Amino acid sequence: MGQNLTQKILAGHLVSGSLEPGTEIAVRVDQTLTQDATGTMAYLQFEAMHIPRVKTELSVSYIDHNTLQTGFENADDHRFLQTMAARYGIYYSRAGNGICHQVHLERFGVPGKTLLGSDSHTPTAGGLGMLAIGVGGLNVAVAMGGGPFYLIMPKVVHIRLHGRPAPWTTAKDIILEVLRRLSVKGGVGKILEYGGEGIKYLTVPERATITNMGAETGATTSIFPSDEVTLAFLRAQGREDAWVELRPDPDAAYDETLDIDLGALEPLVACPHSPDNVKPVREVGPLAVDQVVIGSCTNSSYLDLMKVAAILKGKVVHPDVSLVIAPGSRQVLAMLAQNGALADLVAAGARILECACGPCIGMGQAPPSGGISVRTINRNFKGRSGTADGQVYLVSPETAAATALTGRLTDPRELGDPPVVALPEKFPVDDRMILPPAADPAAVEIRRGPNIKPLPVAEPVPENIRGRVLLRVGDNITTDHIMPAGAKVLPLRSNIPAMAEYAFAAVDPSFPARAREAGGGIIVGGENYGQGSSREHAALVPMYLGVKAVLAKSFARIHRDNLINFGILPLTFVDPADYDRVGQDDVLEMEHVPETLQRGAELVVKNVTRNATFKVRAQMTPRQVRIVLAGGLLNYTRGNN
Repeated sequence: MGQNLTQKILAGHLVSGSLEPGTEIAVRVDQTLTQDATGTMAYLQFEAMHIPRVKTELSVSYIDHNTLQTGFENADDHRFLQTMAARYGIYYSRAGNGICHQVHLERFGVPGKTLLGSDSHTPTAGGLGMLAIGVGGLNVAVAMGGGPFYLIMPKVVHIRLHGRPAPWTTAKDIILEVLRRLSVKGGVGKILEYGGEGIKYLTVPERATITNMGAETGATTSIFPSDEVTLAFLRAQGREDAWVELRPDPDAAYDETLDIDLGALEPLVACPHSPDNVKPVREVGPLAVDQVVIGSCTNSSYLDLMKVAAILKGKVVHPDVSLVIAPGSRQVLAMLAQNGALADLVAAGARILECACGPCIGMGQAPPSGGISVRTINRNFKGRSGTADGQVYLVSPETAAATALTGRLTDPRELGDPPVVALPEKFPVDDRMILPPAADPAAVEIRRGPNIKPLPVAEPVPENIRGRVLLRVGDNITTDHIMPAGAKVLPLRSNIPAMAEYAFAAVDPSFPARAREAGGGIIVGGENYGQGSSREHAALVPMYLGVKAVLAKSFARIHRDNLINFGILPLTFVDPADYDRVGQDDVLEMEHVPETLQRGAELVVKNVTRNATFKVRAQMTPRQVRIVLAGGLLNYTRGNN
């Protein structure tokens, strides 16, 4: 039996383990990326390992999240990140150069290589044929130090694309269809590998839209083959030498298969408040809209914005709609300016934002109270836009542009024939906003602002755990619920004591005070606890507040790993019905925790308040058990160096 594409790349990078689904493997990491919202903490962690220089083939530090400088904090962090990059052998992409995933696709991605990024949408590079995985910053720090990345070997799902996309059917509609079928937890423990004759009709930027938003299924990553389409993109970027052909063997086996007829798809929309709440646009409209946002790492490529410009050319945005557009990179913005498309967008009434994440992470452009915002981004979790009662709908750039013109959610097929835009044969390359590492690292002084506080480190797991249930939450709790983003909180990413005041702000603002008063405790959650962003602060801040364990029906992959990385036990109910038998403020006890975990046995939890017992399981590998018992990955790494 032949190998699929995923197996080929993993086999070429395998450090330990075997490619059997459900077993732990370790893989060599070729490249890493960080962004400024997660990077400051990642580099503090790397610095704490006392390693003189990164050991990867390439590491890049991007500035794209915290670019709204309402105080000194973000600017200070950027200065810290620039000096850290210069000192330790890391390339530094300056503020304004673009969103990490768009720029990495353009300038650094290499088919067949492995990429670890401290951002959940790192799988964007899978559109180029990379095995790109989003993780917490501490995992990236270890990889930069030369350590392998450990993961449970996922199942590989073959998503076969058949036929040719119908007019106005876009890459965004393809991934929305995948989400409609799989749900926001259907990809957990899986890698989505795309194939079929339909992929030849998708450019690299379109493939990247699909792999980017595959993160919303909970998948470990998504990947396309590296073929003639990939070669054309790399040649246009002046990086033809980076190309290598990568395809699955003709007789490759897969764990699951999903077939999609591209010709049968139509424009789709994800309705509030989940990316898998997907319906045809024609069924949801007409719906009056207050705001349209075009951009984010999902849909801000040259192709996307050229199509938007063609739709808007000679027209004016509806008077009831605020249209904002954020190009994904400086390269994209420069091309729009040079060919006149930027003038068309401005003439139509679009507000042009800088090349950054912006509204996607609640960093400005919040919709009005109760407002309806149609966006080309990847997440529409409640409150993520910055407006607690905002209603966010996720669509393609074409649907967004049509909606901006009509003032209502509009099926773009109403506009007639779609615009035809081709990738250029050559992109203008200007890498002057990417700074290489210093030639003399020893001469670089690391500059730290007053907002950068010492790195909190967890204590080893005690023999017995006793604590109050500080919070009991339902299904699909996101990292935005646990540790919100936005212009108010993101500048505090390097100041954990200050950031801790916002833990669970959208769920229970009293949580930080109650956690401190109780001396820490336990959190109880439902299905898919911790879905969404890779932000390790959603584990780091609860650890700082004394949370010892999270009991849930199931966990999202990245958040579960982050809990382990910071010494918090991620425990699942053996009987999910026991979730209903635990209440907030109940006192829970677990005895002989280290010894029980080392035996791989189930833990018995005594509900002292209700005089009842139930069982939970850790489902950790022996290595993960050692990490959590040590008080997290940083302690474990230090102890093994």
